[in-house]
Amino acid sequence: MELGKRIKDYRASLNWNQDELAEKMFVSRQTISNWENEKSYPDIQSLLLLSTLFDVSIDQLVKGDVEKMQKIINEQDVNQMKFYGKAMLLGILILALTFGPLYLLVGLWSLIPMGVLIIVTFYFAMKLGKLQKENDVSTYKEIVSFMNGKTLDEATKQQEIGKRPYQTAVITIASGLIAGVVSFAVVFVCKNYFGL
Repeated sequence: MELGKRIKDYRASLNWNQDELAEKMFVSRQTISNWENEKSYPDIQSLLLLSTLFDVSIDQLVKGDVEKMQKIINEQDVNQMKFYGKAMLLGILILALTFGPLYLLVGLWSLIPMGVLIIVTFYFAMKLGKLQKENDVSTYKEIVSFMNGKTLDEATKQQEIGKRPYQTAVITIASGLIAGVVSFAVVFVCKNYFGL
């Protein structure tokens, strides 16, 4: 990325040292040093303030870095989406496999750990939903495309938007049925084979 070099060049052209720029930016000198040495990247508010202080457009300030920034942002979102998705699925799997046996072993006391697990799973589901909303991905094809760092063309995107309500309903019903069948099977096995 060239942004660090451009910040340093613009700062030098105004005869400012890092402390002076840091004071004008309301950040530490170390932050300016990190930007110039490309150890970190300024956020959008800092970019706006830098462009104002240097009297250049944001395009001039970040030219050539926009695609790299987008790639970094996409990679972060994709990694977060994968993590939240795996955590949510793991929570659902644990719930489905342990609810019946735990209930048979400890009765109503099983509702306490199950409640905590439901809250944790719901938290990950909400974080995943927020990421999907921020990146405007909901259908399977949109999610797969996003995870591969690609975007859909406009016609395909409109088709996928039309599918969203149906896919949401099907996924909800299928998830409920699968969870019910797995819970019933676990309880059945515990009662008939283990005498619980």
